[in-house]
Amino acid sequence: MQLIKVFSVIYLTAVCAAQDADDEDVTSTYREVAPTTQAVTIVPPIPFLQQQSAWSDVFPSEKVVLNCSVAGSSDWTFTWYRGGQALQDSDPSVSLSAGGSVLTVTAEAQTSSGIYSCKGHHKTKGITTAESNKLELSVYPNVPKPTLRRSSDYPEMFPKESVTFTCTVDVSSGWEYLWYLNGAEIQAASNDGFTIASINHPDSGEYHCKAKRGSFSTDDSEKTTLKVSDPRNPSLSLLTPWKDVFEKETVNFECKVDSPGWTFTWYKNQVHIQDNPFLPLDKMKPYFNITSITQAYKGGYSCKAHLEHRGVSSGFSNTVDVEVYDNTPKPTLSKNPAFNPMYVGEAVNFTCNVDVASGWEYLWYKDGEKLPGTSRTIGFPLSLSNGGKYSCKANRGDATRTDFSKEKQQDVLEIPAPSVKKSTPWSDVFPRESVKLSCEMKDSSDWIYTWFRDGQEVQADGTLSINSASPVHAGQYTCMGSLKGRSVSSSKSSGFNLTVHDKPPSVTLTQDPDYKVMFPEESVSFICNIKVSSGWQYQWYKDDKPLDHSEKTYPIQLNGTSGGLYECKVHRRTGAIYPSQSLPLKIEGNKPKPSMTQNPNIDKLYAGESVSFECKIEHSSGWEYYWYKDGKELPGPNSMYSIDDAKLSSNGTYKCRARRNNYYTECSDGRLLTISEIPVPSLKKVTEWLDVFPTESVTLSCVMNGSSDWKYTWYKDGQEVQKTPNNVLSFDGDASRLNITSASPLNRGQYKCSARLKSRSVNSSLSSGLTLSVYDKTPRVTLTQNPSHDVMHTGDPVTFSCHINVSTGWKYLWFKDDIPLAESGANHNITSVLTKNTGSYKCQTKRGNTAVFHSSQTQAVKLNVEERPKAEIILLTGWSEVFSTDTLLLKCGVQNSQDLWNYTWFKADVELPSDLSQTHKVTPQNDPVQSDYTCQGIRTGRPSYSKTSDHYKTKNLLLKRRILLSISGCIFFGIIFVFLGCIILRFTRKPAADEYKPEEAELFARMDKKKDSDDAPCPLVQYITDAALNAPPKEGDENGMICSETTPLPITPQEDQAVTTESHDEADNGGMVSFKQ
Repeated sequence: MQLIKVFSVIYLTAVCAAQDADDEDVTSTYREVAPTTQAVTIVPPIPFLQQQSAWSDVFPSEKVVLNCSVAGSSDWTFTWYRGGQALQDSDPSVSLSAGGSVLTVTAEAQTSSGIYSCKGHHKTKGITTAESNKLELSVYPNVPKPTLRRSSDYPEMFPKESVTFTCTVDVSSGWEYLWYLNGAEIQAASNDGFTIASINHPDSGEYHCKAKRGSFSTDDSEKTTLKVSDPRNPSLSLLTPWKDVFEKETVNFECKVDSPGWTFTWYKNQVHIQDNPFLPLDKMKPYFNITSITQAYKGGYSCKAHLEHRGVSSGFSNTVDVEVYDNTPKPTLSKNPAFNPMYVGEAVNFTCNVDVASGWEYLWYKDGEKLPGTSRTIGFPLSLSNGGKYSCKANRGDATRTDFSKEKQQDVLEIPAPSVKKSTPWSDVFPRESVKLSCEMKDSSDWIYTWFRDGQEVQADGTLSINSASPVHAGQYTCMGSLKGRSVSSSKSSGFNLTVHDKPPSVTLTQDPDYKVMFPEESVSFICNIKVSSGWQYQWYKDDKPLDHSEKTYPIQLNGTSGGLYECKVHRRTGAIYPSQSLPLKIEGNKPKPSMTQNPNIDKLYAGESVSFECKIEHSSGWEYYWYKDGKELPGPNSMYSIDDAKLSSNGTYKCRARRNNYYTECSDGRLLTISEIPVPSLKKVTEWLDVFPTESVTLSCVMNGSSDWKYTWYKDGQEVQKTPNNVLSFDGDASRLNITSASPLNRGQYKCSARLKSRSVNSSLSSGLTLSVYDKTPRVTLTQNPSHDVMHTGDPVTFSCHINVSTGWKYLWFKDDIPLAESGANHNITSVLTKNTGSYKCQTKRGNTAVFHSSQTQAVKLNVEERPKAEIILLTGWSEVFSTDTLLLKCGVQNSQDLWNYTWFKADVELPSDLSQTHKVTPQNDPVQSDYTCQGIRTGRPSYSKTSDHYKTKNLLLKRRILLSISGCIFFGIIFVFLGCIILRFTRKPAADEYKPEEAELFARMDKKKDSDDAPCPLVQYITDAALNAPPKEGDENGMICSETTPLPITPQEDQAVTTESHDEADNGGMVSFKQ
């Protein structure tokens, strides 16, 4: 330090001496005019602090830019203060521009709040300014949320209405607003108000807003929904009971809407109806009344509804047409039935009809006298007093009355009595003889007659004809008449008695032999039998055609044409013919072939079942049967062959044939009988496991070779299993599945099943068993952590293991802070933990697909993750060693750690071998290319290693040290030569005249001023204090570590360079001037 001061004095003295000769004339002139020297104090300027951003109250993550400047000069660096404390470069919430004139503050909660100021430091003169003016910065704790308001709060709005949304942020200012519809930003809308002057359907949706200034944005506001609907058309109804009216009647309308607040306008034929004294309208009420209607009011009426305060109008309502008649109609009278005269007891209806309008009340008259009743139709049964002339008229309301209708004449007569007459000559007959009776009435031919025998109605026309008498026809016959199509009936006639013998003779036809179906070459005889009386004659018929045979017996030798329907008849002279019943004779043209059936008709039977065969010849009888198995005759002549206990030996092909007299049939078709052993059911588990826990579900299935014809029975430990009332244990439709929906220890045991056919008494043996185990309680699940350190560091791997030591089929559920994580099996692995992995971990197991069983959750395992400390590299070689070494000494340390560490060094990301020391030497020999260096701390405790340091690049630092050493040598020897030149010049130049000779005291005075002047800095100091060497630690090219050396160079502090010029006296001391400091 002292050596540099001496060099500086020598250099300044030499420069000032060299400049003295050149300034001789100027000095002489100055001496003549310069006044006595006064003491001058240089006052440092005050910097000006201003805020470049528009606001001083900000929110987290928002940026504020402050600018510190000294008027008229840019040769300043600046130091910043918050709350009187200097800001550090390590503060992550601030950043400085080059030179430090611009400070950018990134707000971090309320730690960035405070009063900011700055001071300036001249880059070359060493002057420090006073503190600048102050600016206060406030940081709100939370990001604001705008408030969204709407100018109208109607639940729905209508097209062409207007609405205004207002977005407000209650704190700070300078906001620009963003608007959104259904999540999409609305372009060209940035004010705090957003107005839709004319709403339409596309404007429907959810609106919200948010505010921003610069790059900072607030949270989204709450959403509000705008619903746009077309106004619904009103409904017009007619309150009066008719819409076709006559003049002077009243008509009332009502216009209905589904919400209050509407006004109404009325239209006839789409033309607006104006309010007038004859037709007053109240737009506030939904009613429209026409009290005395005329032809002018005829037309179609409709209405509209309006919300006047909102400027909304509906469309037209439905149209109600009103018809106005000018003349009163005349009613029309009709009668039903229309014929005249009518008989006592008939019912008649009179109808009075008005063809136009409705709502009529009718008045009835007979022979000019008013009748009771006002309905449109009157009716009554006729009596003799009801004869006369009928008329009617109609009224509606108090204003409308019709004329009388035309009169209708009604005549009423008594009903005449009938009489019975016989047409046949006898009144006692034999069976099958014919009888005819007639019923007659006078005065009309339109009568329909009804006959009665012994008081019971007999079906007959006007004439009662018995074509074939029988005992049931015997009795007393009467008749009565009724008019066709009318409800007029006479009284009964006098009676006529008919006698019929008990029964006709019985004729019976028999066949011998009486086979229903016969075959050619067989013979048969028919016999006609009558057991009463005598003198009968016989007549034979085949298919209703007479045969040339009149005997009682008719024999036939059968051939292919003998088949048919045979009948015989007997008769006597009276003409009555008595036939026998008909007997069919069927002749089959081909030799018969019996049909064989099996019962049960099943292809596959099981051992032990019963089976029978039946041999049958259709439509024939009288046969004996013969049975064969595999071509061998079996005993028994019956039509049935039975096997009561089928065995495997019963398998084979069975046939039969028949014989009648000496006539044999062909053999039947063969029937294959297959007998199989009863299969054993297969018991299977549907649920994957047979050891279950309480409340877990279990399903077992019992299967018989894939067939669905079986019904199953279940057993547990030898006892039949029954369905429980609460369906905890149940079966499906055919019991092929046993379902336990909530297992309990009561369900433990060995399960078996058996099967039986649904339609036959076939039972299988028991299946093999399956044993179901039910634990007494739910499983216990444990959670472990590996490694089990209380604290983990970022980058460590960790594994959580979920253990359950019973049963199988488990799936694992994982939770962190009670929030489900993705399923990951029994282990949850985190290969490299982060601080966000800190939390409470749990696991749970489940199994099953349809009915899922869950275990309880484990106890929570707490995972704490801390940041792993980071290594850093600092430069130990100081500038004081620049003249003695060309080696750089790097030191590796772990930030914020008091533990003992070993260190691993890396050059260009490649580990340096056998170097675990904290320091590392770099020389031009071992690092000629100036590589990147990193280091990492390692230790036996936790954490066992640190994060790798940032890259440190030596680049040309050693070369710069050498250049600095060379420049210093040149400067030293240059000063010596300049000093010697000044002395030689001093003693060799010619002295000036006395009046022009400068005072010697001025020489060293100016030297002293030059020394202290800011305008002549020392070159050595200027090089050493070069900004490139004093740059911040993270400079891109030099790595900046020069300013962080532990042994600083002996540079005079900037505070010692500030100068105050003092007045001093020149003292003559052997021709020298003393330096006064």
